[in-house]
Amino acid sequence: LVKLRKELNSALEGSGEKLSVNDFIVKAVGLALREFPNLNSSLDGDAIIRHGNINVGIAVAVENGLLTVVTKNTDLMHIRNISIESKNMATRVRSGKVKPDDIEGSTFSVSNLGMFDVDHFTAIINPPEAAILAVGVVKEIPVVENGEIKEAMRMKATISIDHRISDGAEAAQFLQTLAKYLENPVRLLL
Repeated sequence: LVKLRKELNSALEGSGEKLSVNDFIVKAVGLALREFPNLNSSLDGDAIIRHGNINVGIAVAVENGLLTVVTKNTDLMHIRNISIESKNMATRVRSGKVKPDDIEGSTFSVSNLGMFDVDHFTAIINPPEAAILAVGVVKEIPVVENGEIKEAMRMKATISIDHRISDGAEAAQFLQTLAKYLENPVRLLL
């Protein structure tokens, strides 16, 4: 992922655009949610509402707290459009020019504290959503591969879920699917 991001950002040099790790994560979440509709659901009283669209909310720090901007139909968006749209919405949020459409309609959220060098954390679900993904910093660590110690990039992610809608086994399967996308990020571009 880090290598592909670097290559794509080199190709975008001079355009004013730059893809973030979070852009790849948001796209991967959108695609993984296709396979796990319970996690793209919400609770309305006693009824579970499965959403037809995958709208990923992205937590954005503001002066007095946090707002969630929403990429609509995330699974169908190109990663470059996710990047542009989320950055534009975050700029509007931070400048106080947020539009209602920027912050409404999320069906699943991502909170990334990697830019603050946070290794891992637990995020609180944004009601009425079924789940939220908490993402930590991407860092190089030593790993053993075929009996040899090598350097590898690793990131920790945790998921909080509403157990009235889903369970830990499904959440674990979602994380496995997410990892497959992030470990083979070319699939995010197809």
